[in-house]
Amino acid sequence: METLNKLIVEWGVASQTLAGEVQSGDKHLVKVFPHGVLLAALDGLGHGEEAAAAANMAVRVLQSSENESVISMLKRCHEQLRSTRGVVMSLAAFNAVEETMTWIGVGNVEGILLQADPAANPGYEYLTLRSGVVGTRLPLLHAAIVPVKRGDTLIFATDGIRPEFAQRRALGAGPQQIADRILAQYAKGTDDALVLVARYVGEAS
Repeated sequence: METLNKLIVEWGVASQTLAGEVQSGDKHLVKVFPHGVLLAALDGLGHGEEAAAAANMAVRVLQSSENESVISMLKRCHEQLRSTRGVVMSLAAFNAVEETMTWIGVGNVEGILLQADPAANPGYEYLTLRSGVVGTRLPLLHAAIVPVKRGDTLIFATDGIRPEFAQRRALGAGPQQIADRILAQYAKGTDDALVLVARYVGEAS
């Protein structure tokens, strides 16, 4: 488990490269902003070197962002990735001042927010994904803003993870333990796979 200085989330990541490949096309990013943090999970189309190249380029674009909106960042990635095979990706930006998370997804990188409040009903929220490929065909973009409380946990998973992972919503473990468990139990084994988990803890006073 890793903790970002002054902020906001504790996080962990677990990944697996398809057997026979040297590079994974599944990548992640965690980037700190003033009073906020951006998290991204990306999947370059296919697998192998070209998929990794597309995903790495998208990570570089996101890394160079300066507290832009998630829609603006997606559009910049789209323009920069036109010469690649493209990626699918999901982004989430936590704002510790407003205690919100803004998230968006293009393609099939699943996202779920698990609420820590035991009285919350239903206790979880799924990211609405838009069909498309960043770098090839960008859909009409809509970001959603949801409130977050300390202990709420975000999970991103690429399509190398079986979707049933979201049906087990245990919050007792830490982010790295959750990521490791999901990868071990739900990786398909026929594709690269990545799980990114972030727990909102708020900004240190």
